[in-house]
Amino acid sequence: MIDVEGVTRRFGDFTAVAEVSFRIQPGEIVGLLGHNGAGKTTLMKMITGFLEPTEGVIRVDGKPVAEDPHRAKSRIGYLPENCPLYPDMTVMEYLDFQAGLHGVAPAERSAALARAIRLTELAPKALAPIHTLSRGYRQRVGVAQAILHRPRILILDEPTNGLDPTQILHMRRLVRELAKEATVIVSTHILQEVEAVCERVIILRSGSKVVDARLEELQQARGLRLEVDRPEEEVRPLLSALPRVESLEPLGGTEGRHAYRLEAPPDAGPEVARAVQRAGFALYGLCPEQQDLEKVFAEVQAGGEVRHVA
Repeated sequence: MIDVEGVTRRFGDFTAVAEVSFRIQPGEIVGLLGHNGAGKTTLMKMITGFLEPTEGVIRVDGKPVAEDPHRAKSRIGYLPENCPLYPDMTVMEYLDFQAGLHGVAPAERSAALARAIRLTELAPKALAPIHTLSRGYRQRVGVAQAILHRPRILILDEPTNGLDPTQILHMRRLVRELAKEATVIVSTHILQEVEAVCERVIILRSGSKVVDARLEELQQARGLRLEVDRPEEEVRPLLSALPRVESLEPLGGTEGRHAYRLEAPPDAGPEVARAVQRAGFALYGLCPEQQDLEKVFAEVQAGGEVRHVA
């Protein structure tokens, strides 16, 4: 569906996106995550054909976007971070205008508008001038214009930016509904939005891709957390002798308790417990250590290597 291969984009001496590659299959809901300035918006503008890569190729349905930008755009619905709206138009006038730009045939336009308004729950504001709408309703208008032509790919840039909690919940429901018939890319710097609606996450840092994994993979146990009554100089030689313990990382301790992170499969727990008990250590805690999106993102932004994530 979308194939990004070795894509780089430079603005003068500044590299906004550097050698990014990934493939998105039909029906996926992918979160594009990163701090402001990580390159998310630039990458999406290249996918949608609004910017050309300095290097690399982006393909939509197997054909390079640069060869036929109009074809690619006809398959994509795009909500920019700051969606341009015409404040003096009513919602219906604006959507009718956008339907024409998207190439929706006049005979199909009424049905297309009715569907977009129904999905975005804009009926109460359909005849209101856009300048009278709240931020939440303006975001809904932006989404409505993006889905008028029933695109196979939907790209949403910061769709919940500036929304209140109730509006955020509505936007999440809307994204899930739209994902039933379109591949969806959600770009954001808010972890909760990715966890709420996405199946897979791609994380950018300073224009480079540093993580590409399914959320279920990130949530799997990645090691063991051990808490005993002995300092590192006693614990390390004992556990280093176990064949399935690859490394040990001290996590600090207080009041005679010392915590460690063990690089070991979760099912190695019984072996670790037996070794600790044979040595006469007091065992205060031993459990699998989960790796979630928050931990991964913190490691990425700190510039560290993320364990076990492609």
